[in-house]
Amino acid sequence: MEEKILSNRKNGMLVLILTTLLYLAAVAGCIFGGMMIGDGANPALLVISIIWLCLGWIPYCGLKVLKPQEALVLTLFGKYVGTLKGDGFYFINPFCTSVNPAADTHLNQSGDVDNKSAKSVLSLGFSVGKTEVDTTGNGKKISLKIMTLNNNRQKINDCLGNPVEIGIAVMWRVVDTAKAVFHVDNYKEYLSLQCDTALRNIVRIYPYDVAPNVDTTGDGIADEGSLRGSSEVVAGRIRDEIQRRVDEAGLEIVEARITYLAYAPEIAAVMLQRQQASAVIDARKMIVDGAVGMVEMALDRLSQNGVVELDEERKAAMVSNLLVVLCGNRDAQPIVNSGSLY
Repeated sequence: MEEKILSNRKNGMLVLILTTLLYLAAVAGCIFGGMMIGDGANPALLVISIIWLCLGWIPYCGLKVLKPQEALVLTLFGKYVGTLKGDGFYFINPFCTSVNPAADTHLNQSGDVDNKSAKSVLSLGFSVGKTEVDTTGNGKKISLKIMTLNNNRQKINDCLGNPVEIGIAVMWRVVDTAKAVFHVDNYKEYLSLQCDTALRNIVRIYPYDVAPNVDTTGDGIADEGSLRGSSEVVAGRIRDEIQRRVDEAGLEIVEARITYLAYAPEIAAVMLQRQQASAVIDARKMIVDGAVGMVEMALDRLSQNGVVELDEERKAAMVSNLLVVLCGNRDAQPIVNSGSLY
């Protein structure tokens, strides 16, 4: 179904004034018509005035007010007649009804505010039993603004099988009102479900942290992609995956961002120890590499300058002492030997 943009003129104020004036004229016609009947005059004026008082409220149902970035999808006796866009005061066919199946859907996103408690007599709403009825039609308007959807955090296994918790924020908007209303049952719930599905599909491709022999791009070559280190790339793939799924619903995904990323609580402590151990090993490797270089430099300098002649046994003892001093966690306690080694 293709979207039809109605080009109605913004003549709502004119219709409102004319209808109100006709109502006042009908009231005056009832008064004067009743007085004239007593004088034996024709009661046509009274009859016409009474009919207008009974039916004159119908044009009021065709008055619609739209704010910027709002739209109304209109149907006439079940047939889609078009979409009203653009801010202004409009008059449409009073028998047209606005359709928005997601009007009462409240997700964890911007624009979804439960205003049932704010309804009052001033909003022209009334209550029948436990059902709230809003005669203004404000709840049927479709927002064309960019909105943000924050889905609940999900626990997903990465490509290595480690459970991680991840949350995303998706910026989206409606670009085709006809598809959003008629192609899916509820476009907000549809978007939320597709976000969850796309997130699971993409997260399962990546490891939480850089891991060897893992291909995240599908080219058959291991790379260094990860959820923690390649968040921009992951978010871009999530956005593209969601967009592919919601095209049929007339929605545009503007941006997707990872808002929360952590190991699941059951393995968080173990993974923290693993990260700490990895950091300690890397630090030790750096210390050992530096110590070996310093020992080599010391032996070369002693040999070049002829300070002392060392045999293999003395070199081994010197290397051992220097490595203990340079690689130890604590400060070494020096021992001064004033005699010979033998």
